[in-house]
Amino acid sequence: MKERRVVISGGGTGGHLYPALALGRKLREADPSLRLTFVGSRRAVERSIMDEQGVDFVPLRIEGLKNRGFRSLRGLALLPFSFPKPFALLVRLRPQLVVGVGGYSSGPVVLLASWLRIPTIILEQNVRPGYTNRLLVRRAKKAVAAFKATLPLFRGKGVWLGNPVREEFYGMPAKAAGPSLSVLVSGGSQGSHFLNRTMTTALPLLREKRDLLEIVHQTGKDDIAWVEKAYWDSGFAAATVAPYFPDMAARFRTADLVVSRAGATTCAELIASGRPSLLVPFAAASENHQELNARELEKAGGAEVLLEKTLTPDLLAARILFHLGRRDALARMAAGLAPLRTDGAADAIAKLCFRLMDGGA
Repeated sequence: MKERRVVISGGGTGGHLYPALALGRKLREADPSLRLTFVGSRRAVERSIMDEQGVDFVPLRIEGLKNRGFRSLRGLALLPFSFPKPFALLVRLRPQLVVGVGGYSSGPVVLLASWLRIPTIILEQNVRPGYTNRLLVRRAKKAVAAFKATLPLFRGKGVWLGNPVREEFYGMPAKAAGPSLSVLVSGGSQGSHFLNRTMTTALPLLREKRDLLEIVHQTGKDDIAWVEKAYWDSGFAAATVAPYFPDMAARFRTADLVVSRAGATTCAELIASGRPSLLVPFAAASENHQELNARELEKAGGAEVLLEKTLTPDLLAARILFHLGRRDALARMAAGLAPLRTDGAADAIAKLCFRLMDGGA
């Protein structure tokens, strides 16, 4: 059989990179001889993740154009330089498929692939397609949506297959109600100063129930010292506080309630694991995509949305105490996530990729 070659392009954030890596693993599992090349930006965090994963990674000299103020001028100036390298790569590899996973670095690669008549597919992790994917959908053969609500925006090319996340998040058993409430607080791998500050300020309001609260808090590396001190000073010495948890799926497994941002990967992990949440969308997220993601979970009954502009420590403490006393509400929230779940998203997307490589639709 002729060697299959696939290019997966995009990135810039973990919300784009991790679905790309999950899909890449499934493609290689199905065809170990497949040659897989990732194309992304030169951001340090992106190169670090790709080096850690040991994949074939090609960085592009490219920056975003959307919602960057004067920095958009630099991105515009670099745009012409972002085409020769991927063009040479595509001509040399002649891949059977190019996958765009979103992010500005996917734009030139998917566009050039379509001009070279290489089949293309795009993955969209958010409810509202990002700027790059909105431009690319007319050039793509198929557009994979993480949310069913996205399909009308994909001009008949959309297919709802979900957002690939690590397999450990699927099939988690429902958390049995007990006397205590396990709360996982996370602002993502980089942490959220706003969430850290709000949660630590709420601790004195939770002190009377501290024996019934098991708190696990991922702070990010910048805030770890003062957040640890705040827990200690507030009488929560038993809380587990760390800058980063590499075993986040294990933390989800033991959580009754998750307090977090509403990035695409976080929302996908909540849906896959069936974990109720208090979602605090990042107010400065591009095109308000975090709130739009969070509202989909809220409409299903699987989450509560607390906006930055109205969230106070008192309100956060009140919602945690409510769920401590009303475990039935958590059970209903977990059940509400089920209609949003698409089990085996990475497998389904991989199968679609192979159909496109074999000339199907």
